[in-house]
Amino acid sequence: MGQEAHHHHHALPTSTADASAASPSPAAAASARLFTAGLVAAWYASNIGVLLLNKYLLSVYGFRYPVFLTACHMSACALLSALAHAAGAGASSSSASAAPARRRSRGQLARVAVLGAVFCASVVAGNVSLRYLPVSFNQAVGATTPFFTAVIAYAVAARREACATYAALLPVVAGVVIATGGEPSFHLFGFITCVGATAGRALKTVLQGILLSSEEEKMNSMDLLRYMAPVAVIVLVPATLIMEREAFGVVATLAREDPNFIWILLCNSSLAYFVNLTNFLVTKHTSPLTLQVLGNAKGAVAVVVSILIFRNPVTVVGMLGYGITVAGVVLYGEAKKRSK
Repeated sequence: MGQEAHHHHHALPTSTADASAASPSPAAAASARLFTAGLVAAWYASNIGVLLLNKYLLSVYGFRYPVFLTACHMSACALLSALAHAAGAGASSSSASAAPARRRSRGQLARVAVLGAVFCASVVAGNVSLRYLPVSFNQAVGATTPFFTAVIAYAVAARREACATYAALLPVVAGVVIATGGEPSFHLFGFITCVGATAGRALKTVLQGILLSSEEEKMNSMDLLRYMAPVAVIVLVPATLIMEREAFGVVATLAREDPNFIWILLCNSSLAYFVNLTNFLVTKHTSPLTLQVLGNAKGAVAVVVSILIFRNPVTVVGMLGYGITVAGVVLYGEAKKRSK
């Protein structure tokens, strides 16, 4: 009896192992593809949604308080990531998995605070630029991120790339120069803040690689957001009080006049969290190359949608410049892959 039970017990795992060793069923593969497609769609929707809503609020709606807006976004990110973490911790509340996660050294928290400040400054600068620039031009400048990342990595980390790789960055910059010349709604201050935002994003990427490089300090971007968002709120609330003191009054007034306003603000702020979440998930579930391609396509989609919605004048030269930049980014990605 015991023999038979034992044998039976033994037979089960082997049969399941055989089943799982076989290639995944077509249904599973299809559902995985569907899942990825859904993720990408959510990533696009939240990204472009935030961009367009920000533009709408800051320019069309006339709510001219980018620092306050960013403070709302960061508060939502802080709240929602805390909630998500609590939910996750609740789900896996076995003490074993929860214990190592708590260990954050003071040094690490300081480094995360630095990242938070850079992150925060770049988001503010980006929102300030949206107040003065059309989305299409904002995206053209934003497409040059790889250029800034390469330059900053060279300056800070002395990371060298092959010459061919750097040559590929020339069209990236040339394209934006051309787009700048062809931009009918060009605004110098907006352009400067937009370049600042792009450089800030690149700096955050490079710093993240350096500051959190040791194995025990590796944090995924959602953990990082959970620590960075509160830092950003701590920076932004005083900043709002200093720079945009009247924002609070205006919000109260607008909320009274237009009940939808608070909903737009809440929607916009929660979307800001979902941008980070979907960004993280898409990064996790696709290859870096796919991510690069999708990112470039996302910029293009944002440009087209924003032009259709906001009807900002565009020129052939401006669009040509944007095209050259994206082509440069693609080239750069190829060159980097070759030199590896």
